[in-house]
Amino acid sequence: MLLGKPMIQHVFERASGCPGLTEVHVATDDERIAACVHSFGGNVVMTGRGHLSGTDRISEAAERVGLEGEDIVVNIQGDQPAFHPSVISSLLGPLLGDRSLGMSTLSFKVTDERDIGNPNHVKVVTDREGNALYFSRCPIPFTRDAASPRSHYKHLGFYGFRMAFLSRFTRLEKGALESAEKLEQLRALEHGFKIRVVKSPYNSIEVDVPEDVASAEAALKGLIPEGVE
Repeated sequence: MLLGKPMIQHVFERASGCPGLTEVHVATDDERIAACVHSFGGNVVMTGRGHLSGTDRISEAAERVGLEGEDIVVNIQGDQPAFHPSVISSLLGPLLGDRSLGMSTLSFKVTDERDIGNPNHVKVVTDREGNALYFSRCPIPFTRDAASPRSHYKHLGFYGFRMAFLSRFTRLEKGALESAEKLEQLRALEHGFKIRVVKSPYNSIEVDVPEDVASAEAALKGLIPEGVE
């Protein structure tokens, strides 16, 4: 519960207010979550229990609602209760502008050492075109010399997929890097696919552990300015 509402309700209501999204559904295999979503009038897609990752679950849900081919699927993770609606437009931009691209995600520049060193805050590095080179729970890049400029980007838990690629993703073999880091996006990189990473001007507070609840509630109250590092 966050400010008297279930966290998933905050996420659903934020998603429902995002320009560019035509439908919003909660994908889950848990009847308790489904009952909660139904209680506030949300849409639920029940999925199987054997998925290796959230992306695999989203793929099944997208198939169940009839998406195919060039349709675009957005995965907003259920621990993001206070995201700025405009980040979804940023996420969709590369997919709408380049039909050859199958997947996009977001990052946010961080300078706080607590964020950089926190394994729950995944870091990402990209090439000059904005394509992901690697995601890690460790601080990347490693700054060897004290005089070298430091630049760290936190990965935000939002994904955009072209439906054809999403279906293909679920058939890829799980790789060693994904198994080691427990990061599903590494499966795409290990198989040679591009992930376009868009730098967002807005951070998003995730609720990974109980201690994160206070920060999430402060963000919902507007006590944490949008874009805070």
